[in-house]
Amino acid sequence: MAISRDKKNALVAKLAESFASAKGSVGATYTGLSVADMQELRAAARANDVTITVAKNRLVRVALGESDKFKNADTSLLTGQLVYAFSSTDEVAPAQVLAKFAKKHPELKLVAGFDGTGASLDTATVTALAELPTKDQLRGQLVSVIAAPLTGFLGVANGAQRGFT
Repeated sequence: MAISRDKKNALVAKLAESFASAKGSVGATYTGLSVADMQELRAAARANDVTITVAKNRLVRVALGESDKFKNADTSLLTGQLVYAFSSTDEVAPAQVLAKFAKKHPELKLVAGFDGTGASLDTATVTALAELPTKDQLRGQLVSVIAAPLTGFLGVANGAQRGFT
């Protein structure tokens, strides 16, 4: 059933706002996924502050064209049935959520993405983004690097104390 022009305009406005406010967005094919699988994907996305949207590619192209930031973005990879993931808090979270879900459900395949500056990302770039560590993992690595010299010093100091007794 076709949707009315008013509903299409509302959807385009919502998509344009989602792309404009997102630090990162990713599109993936979802052909073959069941409704239960899509609900599982939406729940996983919600837990990571990622919004999942299914929209026609033509409407996505119109929404991108309306934004000055995305006007020159390459949309040639946006073909087939795509699900779009947006995050306004983390640049790589959409790619990571979709890639993690794709490991359990091979029907989901990463296709393309857009960064916060309006540049389009190809499949290889989106896949590379998905493999990056999360912000929390990077913070943990930074803390361990900063704490390593102090830990080493304390180990040496305690070793010298043990030698005297």
